[in-house]
Amino acid sequence: MINFKDVVDSDILFSDSGGFVSANYYLFKHISKTPFSRFVLREAVKGTPIFRFGSGELKLMLVSGIHGNEVPPQIASLLLMEKLLNSNLNGTVYFIPFSSPKSIMQNVRWFNNNDLNRSSAISGSLTNTILKKAHELNINALADFHSTSINSNPGREGIFCSLKPLYKSYEIGIYISKKIGSEVLSFDMAGSVFNGALEDECNLSNIPAVTCEVLSPHGYAEEESYLRSLEQMEAFLSYFNVL
Repeated sequence: MINFKDVVDSDILFSDSGGFVSANYYLFKHISKTPFSRFVLREAVKGTPIFRFGSGELKLMLVSGIHGNEVPPQIASLLLMEKLLNSNLNGTVYFIPFSSPKSIMQNVRWFNNNDLNRSSAISGSLTNTILKKAHELNINALADFHSTSINSNPGREGIFCSLKPLYKSYEIGIYISKKIGSEVLSFDMAGSVFNGALEDECNLSNIPAVTCEVLSPHGYAEEESYLRSLEQMEAFLSYFNVL
């Protein structure tokens, strides 16, 4: 039996968030039941897992599951991680496929009654821990992947980005949009509309970041939605010529 810890470097960022991700019907229905995916799911029982692929100087981070009931990006993360297992990358890619395994297990939006995408600036919060890890690792850019239902905000597929303080955020958003057709949802200044979003806090602290949204009912996933999320992830990596 393969010991994936010998193949993929992994760690647990936040121990209080662990959960049995396989209990989420729609996630478990759509993932391949491979030895690697089972390894990832076992790690998620311990808390918020992070996985490293490659060893190049350029460092990127892909995050999903900030909202536990936004299922498609979490499926897409597993698919992309499987694809990269035997790939030669032009850089280092860190994945946080399940930011809050406990929330995805329960198929709920919040973690312990807190919106993780409004608490990234709060010391000790789960998303602040992710932000600090990105700085510790000297991440060059971060992408946070979500899904949105038709009656919520933004209610359509798109890429959130900002012009200031890091124009690179906007450039990444434009690139993904041109490559796969997702709408650009740009703001003049990071943090001017939402407080505590991981994307905004990254941009405000000198890590270029975007938030990628696909359309899907909350707590639900179909092939079309998670494959669109996968396209967004691959386009983000393509911008940096990692693939």
